[in-house]
Order: sequence, then structure tokens, then C-alpha cells
Amino acid sequence: MQVLAIFAHPLDDSLCKRLFDEATNRLSSEGHSVTVIDLYKDGFNPVLSKDEREQYFDDEFIPEELKHYQSELMKADTLLFCFPTWCLGPPAILKGFFDRLMKPGVSFIVLPSGDLAPNLTHIKRVIALVTYGRARPILFWFGDPPRKMMTRYIKWFVSKTAKIHYLPVYNLHKPSELKIKKAIKKVRKAVALKTRPNELT
Repeated sequence: MQVLAIFAHPLDDSLCKRLFDEATNRLSSEGHSVTVIDLYKDGFNPVLSKDEREQYFDDEFIPEELKHYQSELMKADTLLFCFPTWCLGPPAILKGFFDRLMKPGVSFIVLPSGDLAPNLTHIKRVIALVTYGRARPILFWFGDPPRKMMTRYIKWFVSKTAKIHYLPVYNLHKPSELKIKKAIKKVRKAVALKTRPNELT
């Protein structure tokens, strides 16, 4: 697999980083090609500029600083996201990544009829490792926006048959070592080639 692994957390000693490293190391050890994008270390600018918005529907327009990310998206057949949930959503830096890269000519195309068609159909698998401070019932009440973003929004851009593996870790304001070990075990299982889609929720 050609894996594009996108990490969005500023701290190297976070649980997110442990999960991300576990996933990427496991994938690499199985012989897969893994390209890592660390948005914070890249200094990625999440702000959609005035020029970008004005030229949003120009398929040929993409700022120079985004061409590397566009190229990596086009080469990958698997996407791996790892991020925390802050204020019921992903970090602003990841939201900005979507704002700037999920555009015509990159992630989708605008047909002559005006209808939209996905443009990342070469991507066959999406894995999302997501940490939460709150318990799942509270997130359920709020609609769990990160889950919908990964399992519904991102799914539209990729292959219709793509497998979406969503791996949440809830209630981490006071994480126990047992919870952390379970989370790591879940990650190991998810990235294994033999994993069946119905094993993951």
C-alpha cells in the first residue's frame, strides 16, 4: 500500500503521537510505503486566503505551498489520519488542510452539468485514529462531528468501495495505562492487512 499518514497534534509526548507512531511503524514493518505529513512540524498555514477563495473553482489554481500535499494525495491509495478532538472538532490546522485541499481539481471535479464527482477514487482505505477528552455518550449527544467528518465527509471523495476504519479513544481527561494499552492494541489490529472491515467501529 502507498500510505499517506497525516498527523495533527503539536505534542510529541501525546497519546496521539504514540498511536500514530504505532500505526506508521506497523505499516512500514509490513512492507508498505508510508509518507508522513506532520502538519504542525510543517508549519502548515490553515487559513484559506482571499485569492484561494476567489479562484476556488479554477481547477488549475493551487498555491505553490500546497502542491506537495496535492502530489502526495494523488500518489496514495491509503489515508491515515491521527488527531485529537478539541471543542467537538479536529484541530484548526487539520480543518484548514481540508479547507484548502478539498477543492475542485484536487479532491473533486465539477462536471459540465454542474454536478460534483470525487477525484480521489484511487484511495481504497481510510484509517482515522481519534482521541477524545469526553466520554462517548456526551459526544453522541453532540453528534460526534469528528466521526462524521471521517466516515461521511471524507468517504465521499474516495473510492465508493473504500474501507473506512474509525478508531476512537474516548474519555481521556484521565487516561489509565490499561486504556492506553487497549488503544494501542486496537491500532495494531486495524492496520493489519488481514483486518476485516466489520471488526472495526
